[in-house]
Amino acid sequence: MRRVAAVVLTVLALCAPAMAAEWGTIVPGVSTMDTVRAQYGGPTRTQTQKVDGYDTTTWIYEDAQAPTGITRMTVDFGLLQARGFERSIVRSFRLEPHPHVFTREAVLNGWGRPTGVSKEGGTDSFYYEDGLVVIFDKEAQFAVTMVFTPPQPSDRAKSSP
Repeated sequence: MRRVAAVVLTVLALCAPAMAAEWGTIVPGVSTMDTVRAQYGGPTRTQTQKVDGYDTTTWIYEDAQAPTGITRMTVDFGLLQARGFERSIVRSFRLEPHPHVFTREAVLNGWGRPTGVSKEGGTDSFYYEDGLVVIFDKEAQFAVTMVFTPPQPSDRAKSSP
């Protein structure tokens, strides 16, 4: 039990006081392959693929190579911006935390009230305009997936004067 508590505290220390679009020094649209490698080392495995005609790269950190408290961290690189496609910029990243690491309360304390809440598919999800989607377990107590992206304005924000 002490080990679980230590893991939870370590993970919370990494994310607090995080903004929605960042965690553990990774900021989608800002961080690069070099900054991710400097913080987390080389990935467990790498994948390349074409997305909308652009060559992109995915780094996967699993098990012992994943950050403390995380089963798998997947970082997607390659982002089309106003100045063109930038292959080494973080487009998004996904965390799959160990069970019981990110409680609903920890998510609310770390990132605040969500922009929206969904109960689609039988599970609760939080949506943040700043670029975070959190999917909870069936009991809606613990995060099972957290996806970080550049800011994603909601329809309400788009229609505001």
